[in-house]
Amino acid sequence: MEARENRLSQSSAEQTDVADGRRRRGQDNRARIVAAMLDLIRGGDVSPSAEQVAQQADVGLRTVFRHFADMDSLYREMSEVIEAEMRAMAAQPFQATDRRGRVIELVARRGAVFERVAPFKRASEVLRHRSRFLQTDGDRLVAALREILERELPAEVAEDRLRLEVLDLLLGWESWARLRFVQNLTAAETRRVLEAAVDRLLP
Repeated sequence: MEARENRLSQSSAEQTDVADGRRRRGQDNRARIVAAMLDLIRGGDVSPSAEQVAQQADVGLRTVFRHFADMDSLYREMSEVIEAEMRAMAAQPFQATDRRGRVIELVARRGAVFERVAPFKRASEVLRHRSRFLQTDGDRLVAALREILERELPAEVAEDRLRLEVLDLLLGWESWARLRFVQNLTAAETRRVLEAAVDRLLP
């Protein structure tokens, strides 16, 4: 009887080890797939296929589909990684001590963020029309950036609807992308142009 109980206990422990191993492999594959998607988009492929993701991650195509029922779920995972990077940058303390200085400093801070996520943002613009998640995620980012701006603005500017809307536009992704990728300015040139424009709108 005791021997049988020992065998049952050993069998149960082995089954647990197998399940734990599968879970760890699943988590590892998931992380590799997300990293592969990020690498492909950062490399300039705005709409990588599941086959490309599988090849980059060195996993089977079925593994990609098993972890992500559709591409939107993969974009969601990827967005969480990028959002964490943006939050880390946003959490850095301002060097300027006055509100005016902090608003101008926002140009450089956001520029650093936009440069980091530019490949993904450009990809999301291409895919936005067919992805409900990307539409919602883009709107959420715009709202979050506006909230930060309103918090840092001098009261008289925040209450001036016209100046607020212009500043929100100047400090948004669209303005940065226009100067960088349409007018072909460098990141430093783009920052100087936007700083000059923002400076003229502040008291």
